[in-house]
Amino acid sequence: MPREEQIYRDRFRKGDMIRAVIKEVTRESNGDPRIVISRADPLFMERLFELEVPEIDEGLVEIKKIVREPGDRAKVAVVSYDERIDPVGACVGMKGSRIHSVVRELGNENIDVVQWTDDSIEMIKRALSPAKPLLVQLNKQLDPPRAKVVVQADEVSQAIGRGGINIRLASRLTGYEIDVYREISEEEEDIEIQEFARSEEHTSELQSRPHIS
Repeated sequence: MPREEQIYRDRFRKGDMIRAVIKEVTRESNGDPRIVISRADPLFMERLFELEVPEIDEGLVEIKKIVREPGDRAKVAVVSYDERIDPVGACVGMKGSRIHSVVRELGNENIDVVQWTDDSIEMIKRALSPAKPLLVQLNKQLDPPRAKVVVQADEVSQAIGRGGINIRLASRLTGYEIDVYREISEEEEDIEIQEFARSEEHTSELQSRPHIS
């Protein structure tokens, strides 16, 4: 298990039993097999959910996408093929029992589970949880496409996350580069308009003054 395939909080000693996913099998130059295992790959998290959530194993709930910064935070998008099953609730379990097992195995990695949708605007709103965006505007002409998201002033830090982790994961989950803006109150808007008006008056005054050479 190379260092880059480990969770940075992991500390192992010789003889420890560990869980991991097989990522690659190759042969060394002398013909010996080389098996690379990983705990940092999104597939490892997917396999853990399959073990903990019977609905996933039975095909009633599907994991559409997982994005991770191993050991810190992850976002998991799920969808249900049975209208009676809440896919998020199935993954979390009663009082968080199912997801806590996954979190413990991953060194207390923070996991956000969101319901998948093909509606890009709604998916971006869900991906930025725990923030609750007020407005999402898409620009699909760019490559990659971008999204302008407006949130309440006190939720900007939540949308961005510590060190930008929440917005990075949301961008990877949705495929959109996301720009977050805070909502401007009516009072602030009035101030900005007044400042702009004063600036315009000052500019006009300067332009009307005679030029002395």
